[in-house]
Amino acid sequence: MPDTLEIVHRLYCDFFERGVRYFLPEARFAAVGRAADTSPSLSFHSRTDGALELEWMGVCYHLEHSGRPFTEDQLRLLGAMGAVLSARYRSIFFPASAASTSRLFEGLQEDRFVSAFLDYFPYLDENGLPSDRDVAADAIEVLRESSLITYENRRISSGVILLGEAEHLEVPPGALPYGNTLVAIKSFHRLCDGLHTVFLVNSDGLLVDLVDIDQFASACDGADLPAPSAVRYRPHCQATLSGGRTCLVLTPNGEIKVFAGGVQVFHFLEGRWHISDVKEKYYEFRRAVGDFRIAECLFSAALNLAENRRGGLFVLLDEAESARLLVASEDLLGNSAAGSSSKAQVHYLLCNRSVPLLDLNVLQSIARVDGGIVMDRHGQLLAFGAILRNASESIAAQEGGRTTAAVHASRFGLALKISEDGIVSFYRGGGKVWEL
Repeated sequence: MPDTLEIVHRLYCDFFERGVRYFLPEARFAAVGRAADTSPSLSFHSRTDGALELEWMGVCYHLEHSGRPFTEDQLRLLGAMGAVLSARYRSIFFPASAASTSRLFEGLQEDRFVSAFLDYFPYLDENGLPSDRDVAADAIEVLRESSLITYENRRISSGVILLGEAEHLEVPPGALPYGNTLVAIKSFHRLCDGLHTVFLVNSDGLLVDLVDIDQFASACDGADLPAPSAVRYRPHCQATLSGGRTCLVLTPNGEIKVFAGGVQVFHFLEGRWHISDVKEKYYEFRRAVGDFRIAECLFSAALNLAENRRGGLFVLLDEAESARLLVASEDLLGNSAAGSSSKAQVHYLLCNRSVPLLDLNVLQSIARVDGGIVMDRHGQLLAFGAILRNASESIAAQEGGRTTAAVHASRFGLALKISEDGIVSFYRGGGKVWEL
């Protein structure tokens, strides 16, 4: 039935296109021609300018960012999309049971792409259908359904560590599969909060234990993480440093966080998945700052503020003299002409202080004062709680005050903005470099 086959091909091209645009909304993506190979197999080739040429189901696509290459995680996610869609396509024509076929179509397509990113194994057999359940997809479904539940008018939080193939824990008698049937058990949500305690699920998808996350991660205590983490989730990152483990957490804010390889790799926020790319974004920020101590302090403080849904703004000036163009003279530290204004009376507490030498809690405390923290490239504090001057009324009309200040301040150096909805943004040269 050639017409039917053509419809299926077109449908699966549409699934792939929607998946790419969902996870890479800022990239330019377009079909540019036909390919000879019409099989459900994704291939892509990197170009010297950082763009990608992809082939899928007989269609050639062009994918690019503006002036930057795709990250390792973004490439891996593209491969995960191809693996999931290929398995689903094969299932239509494969002589298998209806139960085996329908299992591949459970859950949202985006959830399946995330789970395949975490574990390719269920989708590797190109000659048949996956024989095992997708344990990561089941875990995502549990947390999705749990996010809709409240207890005593409060959102619940939960968490789970998916153990690697090589980890063999004793399976207790009566062990249950970690799936959505558990959500109906009322006491299930009270056993684990995801922040201090997490469930352990083995590679077969069975719920085998409940552990303290700090104790469980203590084996990796002291090991360097690939990138800074919010203090609250440092044990979760440490727990995934080795053994092929994955950790998923439903936070008290209703966000789903996914950790693997010692960093956060995905988060589900405001109704959609976002690929985090924490490691790449931190390295880019660190290169721009130049001093790794300053970069680590500011990045860590920003993540902690974001987790607590507290706004803030850090500005690093290329030239310290530029502070007079951004900050009112009475807000500058060490300005003897500031007079006896209320805030100036406590300036002495932070005069001649450097960010790398401040305790992280102190830095976060002063970041919560309305206004921004301004410093030079050596981390020397120049102002705190400062309302920054803005020279762009057109930006102010479209964005909030903190975003407007960050954009304008970044023309004099670097700006790291933390919004109260939990998003961290990095600005340089008057434009946004990344958002986390």
